[in-house]
Amino acid sequence: MKKARVVSILFLVVLLAVAVIAEAQQAKVPRIAFLAGGSRSADSRLLETFWQRMKEIGYIEGKNIAAEYRFAEGVPERLPNLAAELVRLM
Repeated sequence: MKKARVVSILFLVVLLAVAVIAEAQQAKVPRIAFLAGGSRSADSRLLETFWQRMKEIGYIEGKNIAAEYRFAEGVPERLPNLAAELVRLM
């Protein structure tokens, strides 16, 4: 499961970079994608901490930044398809 978490974090970093680049190119609300190997409930503390920090630097989900979430629910084989789905949305 540790490998899936590392892969999830790497996908998150890549997708965040895509969102930042897209924001710089367009005057749209920036979008961020979360991809995790576990479940939303398992990663709730991580997400809560992330959004708390984002709020501190001026980003509030639903107000000036949008978010898409995908969770593999403990099935790492789902990660590539979920990542592709998120990239299409970005």
